[in-house]
Amino acid sequence: MLDIRIKFFNELTINELYALLQLRSEVFVVEQNCVYQDIDGKDNKALHVLGFKNNELVAYTRIFRSGDYFENASIGRVIVKATERTHKYGYDIMKASIHAVNDEFRETTIKISAQKHLESFYNNLGFNCISEPYLEDGIPHIGMILKP
Repeated sequence: MLDIRIKFFNELTINELYALLQLRSEVFVVEQNCVYQDIDGKDNKALHVLGFKNNELVAYTRIFRSGDYFENASIGRVIVKATERTHKYGYDIMKASIHAVNDEFRETTIKISAQKHLESFYNNLGFNCISEPYLEDGIPHIGMILKP
């Protein structure tokens, strides 16, 4: 079971900020061998959803209200540490993120830019594909949406 913490940027401790940046770099830059600018100037507008196991950050997303990233509310930077993926924490962190969008932003339509190979994972959470595949940072992605 994950210990879920939901915080705005200015509420993050230095250790939480360091842990989330480290995890994002570990997965998106090193594991996926993708050189891109992760620190994109948008974290200060995001609500951060952190999933801890034994005080170690193992799952994470950041969410935005409509207009701050996409036209609709959105969830991005969805990560589960490689060694923890067998526990299905991706579902736990996404469900917490969907609830946070609903509770914190009072929004129910959520758009994501999903890696194409994770389409069925997001389908299982209620998201539907709304675009043809496109490349984002050299990785095939698709636009997906969750509607009430």
